[in-house]
Amino acid sequence: MLAEIITIGDELLIGQVIDTNSAFIAKELNKIGVSVYQITSVQDDKSHILTAFKDAESRVNIIIITGGLGPTKDDITKKTIAEYFNDTLIRDASVLKNIEELWKHYAGGLLLQVNKDQALVPSKCKVLMNKLGTAPGMWMEKNNKVFISLPGVPYEMNALIQDAVIPKLKEKYNCPYILHKTLLVYGLGESALAERIESWEDALPKHIKLAYLPSLGKMRLRLSAKGFDAQYINSSVQAEIDKVIPLIKNEFAGYEEEDGSVEVVIAKQLTNLGKTLAIAESCTGGMVAEQFTVQPGASAYFKGGIITYSTESKIDVLGVAESEIDAHSVVSSQIAESMAKNVLQLFQSDYAIATTGNAGPTKGDSDAEVGTVFIAIATKNAVYSEKFMLGNYRIKVISKAVNKALEMLLKEIFKN
Repeated sequence: MLAEIITIGDELLIGQVIDTNSAFIAKELNKIGVSVYQITSVQDDKSHILTAFKDAESRVNIIIITGGLGPTKDDITKKTIAEYFNDTLIRDASVLKNIEELWKHYAGGLLLQVNKDQALVPSKCKVLMNKLGTAPGMWMEKNNKVFISLPGVPYEMNALIQDAVIPKLKEKYNCPYILHKTLLVYGLGESALAERIESWEDALPKHIKLAYLPSLGKMRLRLSAKGFDAQYINSSVQAEIDKVIPLIKNEFAGYEEEDGSVEVVIAKQLTNLGKTLAIAESCTGGMVAEQFTVQPGASAYFKGGIITYSTESKIDVLGVAESEIDAHSVVSSQIAESMAKNVLQLFQSDYAIATTGNAGPTKGDSDAEVGTVFIAIATKNAVYSEKFMLGNYRIKVISKAVNKALEMLLKEIFKN
């Protein structure tokens, strides 16, 4: 079963808004065995949209459209859908009632005609009620193809996909079972990893596909399989995982979670162990802490973090000895370890991470070369640090440092 996602809006094409909707939709479709064949972004232009609809209909079974359903004149998706289906717009009483209730509870004031007009829908559509917003979702069928139009506001679209679209698709289609298992690998580049597991990869069964997903400081190895026998798919993929792990046992750091990555693995491990984390950051500027605080339930294990960016703040806030900085430089293993030990004690946590380095483009309070980063891990029993040379491009240095910090913490937690 194939689907195409069409996103509508000039803001996407000029880079003003990042398209997160397509990634979410694709992931949810994949869970029920629907493969996304193509993702298309088009302008707020009727002829462009009509062409995209026609082309998609020729390729796939399911077309999901997001965007262009607002109350303003530039939102033309609804009218264009009506034209494509040779249909007219009618006022849907249930949608109007929903708009009035939302307006009463959250907006107040006069309900304008443009807002009431959002209750206009093609007469042939099945309304997907949007409980979080005024623009309804719409389900239409043509030539045994399904067209689904959804609002572009991410949280509204997400709710409609999960609560309405996915259940209706599962009811309509008999979709295969799809399984993805992703292994997290640290300390091996793509070429080195491929060479090490070459024989295993060559012997993979035909129904299991392998993908290398490299990123800064880590590698993801994804095994995918699809079929109608879920038990067979699960057992055969697990059998291959059992074969490959001994080949990468020193670099294997666990599995990427279905809805997250290494930070989600860490979060689950800390929660299961009943352990807590604190973070002191310099060169990473809070980005390590952010990996955890964006996750729901972080308060269960994350005690807090401090950004001691300047030398003075390391001394005044974290209590790093000035004499130690004078002796070793602010970018050094000694200072990273002091930061980690002190933030561990300050927050009374079980684990602590500290980062200090020179991300560039110029040298700061240290003579360390641009790209030099020290990362320390502290527990109640020990502290250690590692030195990394991460290049000379600032954003790349910071991103790599964040990934290295997560890698070190994950390996420390897995010791227990």
